Amino acid sequence: MTRNMLIGLVAFLSATANAQSDPGIFEITPYGAYSFGGTFNDAESDASVSLSDSSSFGLILDFREGANTQWEVLYSLQNTDANATGVTNVNEQLDIGVHYLHAGGTYQGDGDTFRPFLALTIGATHFDVKTDGFDDDTFFSFSIGPGLQIRANDRLGFRLEARAFGTLVKSGSSLFCVSDPAGGTAGCAFSVTGEVLWQVQTIAGIVFRF
Repeated sequence: MTRNMLIGLVAFLSATANAQSDPGIFEITPYGAYSFGGTFNDAESDASVSLSDSSSFGLILDFREGANTQWEVLYSLQNTDANATGVTNVNEQLDIGVHYLHAGGTYQGDGDTFRPFLALTIGATHFDVKTDGFDDDTFFSFSIGPGLQIRANDRLGFRLEARAFGTLVKSGSSLFCVSDPAGGTAGCAFSVTGEVLWQVQTIAGIVFRF
């Protein structure tokens, strides 16, 4: 074993020991939520497609960067319906999965048991249209929201949060397109102008610290 390898091994073991003796470096938070809102509006008519409010779930990973700051990765999934109004190309209720994959961080206030925080992330929203024949869509998105951590002890806690997700729909994007022309119904439901699709999640999760 070379001298550099030995130094690296010692440094790794030291960091691991410090992490084990200082719980809270890493956090894993599985959570349940309820998602509200989300409407696509046609650029040339009054037609719209609205997502139904429904339950969702997700997972948040945090890594402590400083005394009051954390890096954060979030994944969320909402299985819901999309209800069309005045859309000629969509004559049925669409079954949709709304996926969020984001990275960012949180800033936490001081406190031993109760710690308020503000989260901010950016990433992508993927609309997985499960109804046969329709294409999926992916757009850039961001999220922001306040929350509260309740620390039962050094290893376990609870996370309560209200977070707004904004999905940036590119101007001129064609949505809910039918990909199978064999059925004679090829085309897209409508084209949207550049806008932000807003959804809000109320979140409750269990925090595990390592």
